[in-house]
Amino acid sequence: MLTRSLYIFILGILMVACSQQQQGADSQTAARCLEEAEAALANDSIRQGETMLRKTIQLAEASEDWHTYYIAYQRLAEALSQSNPEEALRLMKKALSVYEQHPDDKRNYVILLDYAGTYASQVAFNTEGSYDEALDFIHRAYDIAEKQQMTDLMCQTLTSLANIAWAQEDYRQALDYAHRAESTATTDLRPGTLQVLARSYLSLNMLDSAETVYRRIDSGNDVHLTYIVQSSLANIALRRMGATQLEDSVDEAFGQIEDIYYKALGQKDQYYQATLRKEMENQQLEYRSKMYGRTLLIVIIASVIILLAVVQALRYRIRMQEQEKRRLQQEAAHQKSLLHQANEVVAFLQNFILERTEAMKKLNQSGDSLIYLSPHEWSEIERTLNAIDNNRFAKIREQYPSMQEDDIRLCLLTRLGISNRAIGNIYCITVSAIQHRKLKLKKDVFGESNPDITLEQILNS
Repeated sequence: MLTRSLYIFILGILMVACSQQQQGADSQTAARCLEEAEAALANDSIRQGETMLRKTIQLAEASEDWHTYYIAYQRLAEALSQSNPEEALRLMKKALSVYEQHPDDKRNYVILLDYAGTYASQVAFNTEGSYDEALDFIHRAYDIAEKQQMTDLMCQTLTSLANIAWAQEDYRQALDYAHRAESTATTDLRPGTLQVLARSYLSLNMLDSAETVYRRIDSGNDVHLTYIVQSSLANIALRRMGATQLEDSVDEAFGQIEDIYYKALGQKDQYYQATLRKEMENQQLEYRSKMYGRTLLIVIIASVIILLAVVQALRYRIRMQEQEKRRLQQEAAHQKSLLHQANEVVAFLQNFILERTEAMKKLNQSGDSLIYLSPHEWSEIERTLNAIDNNRFAKIREQYPSMQEDDIRLCLLTRLGISNRAIGNIYCITVSAIQHRKLKLKKDVFGESNPDITLEQILNS
């Protein structure tokens, strides 16, 4: 009888705690929910972020928090922009409607107009429709930004106008907008502005200007932007050679690499959602522990329950940590494998480009016949290597200005992996003389006296 009463008493306490916990959840503010949604999106948990943003919209409307209301619509539109641009545009129009009924900050108005114009242009591009609505939104945004002297937003809206002009195939107009955007670009906006500028040059077949702009882009830790820059530089090199079919193959290869990147983001999304659920469970346990501490009797009963719960939680946490550790190790091995595959694709493309040059065809010919390369062919080899090898020989020329042209050419042949026998056919000297020149170049120019380190290793590093 006593045991049954104790069980009933404990059950009553748990029901009260759960009831108060539910009341606490209902009192969650829209602003707090928006913060949690943005945290989820920042960790690439798209589905979790969308769910929380829709909840934020409901809470903000109920509490008449209009600022959070239109911001939540904007964030939700941004989250859906890639998968459903039509829905994103509808949500941005709703955000604009809320703002115009309850205005607060002109800066936010410019951002909303720019986003609406961007999504309208995406819809127009997908449906091959008119860009008039998109241009109307962005021109309104630019006029406000210019009047208020918001330099960063002027850059952002000009970049959007450049993108629309490029989509309409008006590349000269796109180039003009991109130049104006660059003149007002801040540090964080410059990579995007330069990307539009380079793309406009490339569409106009101004290859030298496009290459110069692409090399100015600092991609930092942005893997996706790095691949865009490198693939564009490779396409420029191929276009100079007239290899249009190979240019399409390069685009396809880099598209496959992007698919690998987005699959990795999907795995990260799943991991973040599992972690978030675990955190929510821990928060519930903490809330219950506070409720049990109101009276001495409740503290005694709750202590036993919490002790058992903590033991189970610790055992569970240890088990989960071990499983998580194994999963992370497997994921790291998988990512390493993907990176290795990507590097192999890039190396294959580099070798394929080199093998298609006329100079490489001469260098790869067999036999002991003499090989003559014209100054133009030497220049072609060095320009091609710089394009696919991160500007390596331009840096060598800058770092070692005293190097003779013959030394530079010997380094070029060594970097290409040309045999000493073939190099001897070029210089009309013996293999031993070539070996002696390499040894002298390694010691006198690069300052490397270790006999185990070759000139090839120095250039490859």
